[in-house]
Amino acid sequence: MTESTGSNPDIEISRRRLLGTVGAAGAAGLALGATGGALVHSAVSDSPAGAPGAAGAPGSLGATRVAFEGDHQAGITTPLQAKGHVLAFDLAPGAGRKEAAALMRRWSDTARRLMAGETAPTSDSGIALDAGPSSLTITFGFGHSFFERTDLVARRPAALDPLPDFSSDRLDAQRSNGDLWVQIGADDGLVAFHALRAVQKDAGEAARVRWQMNGFNRSPGATSTPMTARNLMGQVDGTGNPKPADPDFDRRIFVQGAGPGPAEHSWMAGGSYAVVRRIRMLLDDWDKRSLAQQEQVIGRTKATGAPLTGGGETTKPALDKLGPDGKPVIASNAHARISAPEQNGGAAMLRRPFSFHDGIAADGTPDAGLLFICWQADPLRGFVPVQRKLDRGDALSEFIRHESSGLYAVPPGPRSGEYVGQRLLEG
Repeated sequence: MTESTGSNPDIEISRRRLLGTVGAAGAAGLALGATGGALVHSAVSDSPAGAPGAAGAPGSLGATRVAFEGDHQAGITTPLQAKGHVLAFDLAPGAGRKEAAALMRRWSDTARRLMAGETAPTSDSGIALDAGPSSLTITFGFGHSFFERTDLVARRPAALDPLPDFSSDRLDAQRSNGDLWVQIGADDGLVAFHALRAVQKDAGEAARVRWQMNGFNRSPGATSTPMTARNLMGQVDGTGNPKPADPDFDRRIFVQGAGPGPAEHSWMAGGSYAVVRRIRMLLDDWDKRSLAQQEQVIGRTKATGAPLTGGGETTKPALDKLGPDGKPVIASNAHARISAPEQNGGAAMLRRPFSFHDGIAADGTPDAGLLFICWQADPLRGFVPVQRKLDRGDALSEFIRHESSGLYAVPPGPRSGEYVGQRLLEG
């Protein structure tokens, strides 16, 4: 469930080196004031690959910076990061639009600084003092209930209506929904945790954490060549993702200026909708199946992700191809068949998940699976029709459980000096 491995306009690598040697005093000096310039890092090192770089300068992985400002928020088309946290907040009793606006202003200020490799604007914990930005992204969204709490129901998009019930759902209400949603991703675990702590502290008395989940992906450079990610079942996952180079990518993933209603026109143009699902994988049951059985469930080979009808990973599955027994090579209930856009009226979504592992239960089974996150311009045309079809007969359903769910309106990226959601909260 990753994106193409080509260059991404959201990513920019600084070409200046940190000046000076960072000792004990130098490290303390990294806490720039609110008016200080951006702390920039170099991806260039005179040392061999894998060796330490210049004093105080992070390696290329740590130096990679994602822009906070832009047409769209970071963390949507940004390549998959190694570490992630997703969490939801509820506004505190008595907090309303004024408090929400102040909170979004604080969060945006913090995100802008941390994503640039600077320290947090207030009470920095020092967790990431010696690290570069490490592709950090912090993404913000609003849940259905947020609009009641802020007296903005008239500006709530119809696309944010609650998701329908699915027969396979086993949802925990305490780990679902929420007024506000935050996604944090980075290629370094301490950088990601540092951002998590800063966001939590910034919430102050205005909002309380409703739920929080931790995830991970393969680290950049872990494979000899870039490739699509694997999930905890060992399957190549994300082959069918729409690509930014596709001519209809923006129309499918981002709300257009001429959206379906006035709410989208005014503040959601350039934004997207995130569906978040905690999907537990029954890994012990899965591992009992033979390789051939696993591949039949998915409809693709485990080694390369190629469809069972032949070719490579990106080869279009030949869904009409029959085997010697006269049956479809890709079974009628195979996951690859049921989820294919051509089987769902062209419905598509950009899947950008994290895997999770939250320990071992008393019976020895792992509490592990996928923090499924998908992006689309309209969930009623993206996630919902695909999930309805999967719900009716996906062979993979035997091995997974949907345990929590949320849907969030993610506003467009902020302009210079603007905070995320300002066009809604002050419009």
